[in-house]
Amino acid sequence: MTQPFDRVLQEIATLYETEPRAEARETAAALRAACGQGQGGRPAPCALDGDIRSCLSQATNSVAVAVLAAMDQIPWGANPVASNMTPGAAAVIAVSTLLDPDGPINHPAFRLGLVYMRPGAYYPLHNHDADETYALIAGSALWTAGQDRRWRGAGEMIHHPSRMPHAFRTEAEGFVAVWRWSGDINTHSYAFLPDAEESPAPA
Repeated sequence: MTQPFDRVLQEIATLYETEPRAEARETAAALRAACGQGQGGRPAPCALDGDIRSCLSQATNSVAVAVLAAMDQIPWGANPVASNMTPGAAAVIAVSTLLDPDGPINHPAFRLGLVYMRPGAYYPLHNHDADETYALIAGSALWTAGQDRRWRGAGEMIHHPSRMPHAFRTEAEGFVAVWRWSGDINTHSYAFLPDAEESPAPA
C-alpha cells in the first residue's frame, strides 16, 4: 500500500513530467527515487493548517487530494528563504520544502515544495537567480510574471526564468501551489523589489 507522503511525491512527479523542460523531468525522477524511503514524519503544527486544508478540500485534482491526505506528514514552515522575508510577506504564506540540498529529500541541484497563500492578501514583487515553475493545485490568484498579469487557477503552470519579477494577489480564496527551482538555486539572491502595488495611495 502506498503511504500518503509517497503518494504526494508520485503525484507531483507526474505533474512535472508534463512540463517540457529537462530540469522538470529530472526533478520528477528524484521524487520517484525517494518514494519508499520513509521521508514523511510528524512535523510541528502549522498555524495555517486549517486554512490550507480548507483550500485543498475545494479542489478535485489528484495532487491536491494527495496533499490533503498527507497533511499530517508534510513539513509546513520549512521555508528555504525565511531569512530573506519581510514580516508582511511572511504573514500571508506558509511554505513546505520537500526536496533541496538540506532535505528532507536531499538533492544538490534542485529545490521543490509547496506554498499556501491566504485569501485577501498580496505577496510583493520579488525575484531570484533560480529558474522556477509553479503549478497551482487549489484556489486562484492574480499572477504577475514579468509583463504578464492575469488570473491563474488550479491546473495552470507558470514558469519564471531566472531574475523574472513576479508577484501574487488573492481575493476571496487563497491558493496552494507546487513550486520547483533549478539552475542557480542559491537562496541569498531572493529579494523583494520596488513595487507600486505596495505603495500607499496618494493623499
